[in-house]
Amino acid sequence: MRLKSDRPIRGKVPARLSQIRIKKHCLFCEKKLGIDYKDIELLSRFVSSKGKIISRRSSGTCAKHQRKLAKEIKRARFICLLPYWGG
Repeated sequence: MRLKSDRPIRGKVPARLSQIRIKKHCLFCEKKLGIDYKDIELLSRFVSSKGKIISRRSSGTCAKHQRKLAKEIKRARFICLLPYWGG
């Protein structure tokens, strides 16, 4: 038979597991950059090695610029300036 004191304490996270979250800022809002499908260097920063568009959470872009970024990446892919998959 188990006693109440034998149960592990729930809800407490050990200090080594807690993480400090760093607020990421939108590159396009800070530096007033424009997004253009012909700027392959800039667009390739937001595409993974497998050719996927990097999420907002990972890249730190705001919603407005993430939508425009995805649209321009797809446009560059269509014109064959960027690959659809890594390679």
